[in-house]
Amino acid sequence: MDAVMETGSKIGVAPACLALGLARATYYRRIHPKPTATESKKASSPQPRALPAEERQQVLAVLDEPRFMDLAPPQVHTTLLDEGQWLCSLRTMYRILDENDQVRERRNQLRHPVYKKPELLATRPNQVWTWDITKLLGPAKWTYFYLYVILDIFSRYVVGWTLANHEYASIAHALIEETCKRHNIAPGQLSLHADNGSPMVSKPVAFLMADLGVTKSHSRPHVSDDNPFSEAHFKTIKYRPDFPVRFGSEEHARTLPRSLPLVQQRALPFRHRLLHPARCPLRPRRGQTRGPHRGHAGGLPRAS
Repeated sequence: MDAVMETGSKIGVAPACLALGLARATYYRRIHPKPTATESKKASSPQPRALPAEERQQVLAVLDEPRFMDLAPPQVHTTLLDEGQWLCSLRTMYRILDENDQVRERRNQLRHPVYKKPELLATRPNQVWTWDITKLLGPAKWTYFYLYVILDIFSRYVVGWTLANHEYASIAHALIEETCKRHNIAPGQLSLHADNGSPMVSKPVAFLMADLGVTKSHSRPHVSDDNPFSEAHFKTIKYRPDFPVRFGSEEHARTLPRSLPLVQQRALPFRHRLLHPARCPLRPRRGQTRGPHRGHAGGLPRAS
């Protein structure tokens, strides 16, 4: 750049740039840099026909009047013209509203609250449960069986289930109460997550969880993936090759939940099957059996 400036005054800028392999546009851009947006905004002179600040505040006050606050600027402009008033042009009204962040839906409409995504962490069994209800096709058209399943998200084990002909809050109430008693759930120990179905948000279920000291959690409204463990569990069951299209009777439908622990063990990796809750009763017996020979290879006593 310095060489072009030195030789440019003698042989000209174009021959100097050509000889040094520098584009003339680059040379002129370097000696005359383009001003930034902030600098150009400061350098620009105000429009002489622009309204002063006092008149702009008067126009904004008219636009915010109760009779005009729900109307668009064209409606306000034409109404004022019918009344014989001229405040400013239509475009100036839009500029004033834009400066005050009012170019949007100006009506006072209901805004949906921002729901936080539920986040539950399970570090041990019987800490976080999730439950849901799925339909099973009955023997005739428009007949269904309703399968209630409570799932432990730490181990994916079915801790409780029931089958009914209806979807009632009383059935869910009895299932949750019986399951908590069977697993000796202490107050403050468990969090129970569900979607926003009628039995899930019913008062009997809410009062029961309050009495048992169970923390309730619900999915966000109109969000289908906030209860993923129950939904994935039902999909795994229903996509099995031997899953029937229809169940002939209630006893036939009850054969499906009875096979759930076996299905879960097959779906888990081998290292997880050894820690599956279905094997929990076997752990003390294994420890007692292995205890006398602990520390020896293969759990057998050393040869004498």
